[in-house]
Amino acid sequence: MTGRAPTAVKIIIAGGFGVGKTTLVGAISEITPLTTEAILTAAGVGTDDPTLVPDKHSTTVAMDFGRITLDADLVLYLFGTPGQQRFWFMWDELCRGAIGAVVLADTRRLADSFSAIDFFEDRRLPYIVGVNQFEGAAVYDLEDVRQALAIQRGIPIVACDVRARASAKNVLVTVTEHALAMRAGSMARR
Repeated sequence: MTGRAPTAVKIIIAGGFGVGKTTLVGAISEITPLTTEAILTAAGVGTDDPTLVPDKHSTTVAMDFGRITLDADLVLYLFGTPGQQRFWFMWDELCRGAIGAVVLADTRRLADSFSAIDFFEDRRLPYIVGVNQFEGAAVYDLEDVRQALAIQRGIPIVACDVRARASAKNVLVTVTEHALAMRAGSMARR
């Protein structure tokens, strides 16, 4: 035993409306996740498009929070962002202190991913793209998704089913490794 306290890092889970952010946090968190789900109301009419997620009756209005211990020395604190544009004013605050982010994408509506990708690129926060495999949605080669989203080669893209704990863990391991590699590369250039 090392006697050291584990390193705690903050990871952001972002993406469009109904893409699986709350589901990912809930599938992997070792604590009961904190969610701020509210029933969809008339406020979202014309803003939120529930047609591709017809079973969605609630939405995150502030954030989701969970925790997962990846290793005896590494604990991830997960912060899921709200997906609707009217709540994006909170993203800067949620991202403060984060080492990396996951942008979840739904191939039925890839355009919903551009805002999150632009947000993290503008802030130079390392991110990966998790292509959530929704039942009944077309499955595309990840390189085709990379091209459609104009993602640089060095940014990992992984297929996932955020309902499955092992798949959610793979997404989090990938973003953590990517963020730490980017940080190490940045320090080496100094």
